Amino acid sequence: MTDHKIHVYLMPGMAANPSIFRHIQLPESNFEQHLLEWFVPEKNMSFSEYALEMSKKISHENPVLLGVSFGGMLVQEMAKYVSAKKVIVVSSVKHESELPKRMLFAKYTKIHKLLPTGIINNVELLAKYAFGETVTKRLALYEEYLSLRDKYYIDWSIDQIVNWKQSYCPDCMVHIHGEKDNVFPIGNIKDCIPVKNGTHTMIIHRAKWFNEHLPTIILQ
Repeated sequence: MTDHKIHVYLMPGMAANPSIFRHIQLPESNFEQHLLEWFVPEKNMSFSEYALEMSKKISHENPVLLGVSFGGMLVQEMAKYVSAKKVIVVSSVKHESELPKRMLFAKYTKIHKLLPTGIINNVELLAKYAFGETVTKRLALYEEYLSLRDKYYIDWSIDQIVNWKQSYCPDCMVHIHGEKDNVFPIGNIKDCIPVKNGTHTMIIHRAKWFNEHLPTIILQ
């Protein structure tokens, strides 16, 4: 029997688990959703090697790869190993030139090595790193979403972000970005679908927008 459905693989942002996609509901008649999860990298593992390992979890041909924030960077790396129907990056960047100045500054000064990631079990601090916002009003929510609190993984992730070099931009790529993203300001972003009032966490808080627009974006 021929599988007529489009398989959509969803990759969350740094330290987040797939529950951030809980409210993303694509029509089951045309789409099947699959959730990917971060794992702690082996020591000295490159971003490319990590992407290769993650791509082994893709079990369908010609899938859609959707990644949020750092996960958006990862699915672009995975697209070098997986022939994708579409690569969708959300609240992310496509090139190092789209990184904010503070991250470029960190790249050259190595100041990110001094971040207090040893106290990463502090959810408020982790949310600041991962989501770029304070979470006092939604602390319980973020305690659920931000479940990977391994220090090596966090250090590795931050280092991969600030040192990311991307020269490959697949023709099938679509970039969706919030106009009020305070982690990756939209002023640095080129060629994207803007989401009015969308923040860095809009995959959670603006799920209705994605449910309305993603089917069309995927099928275009």
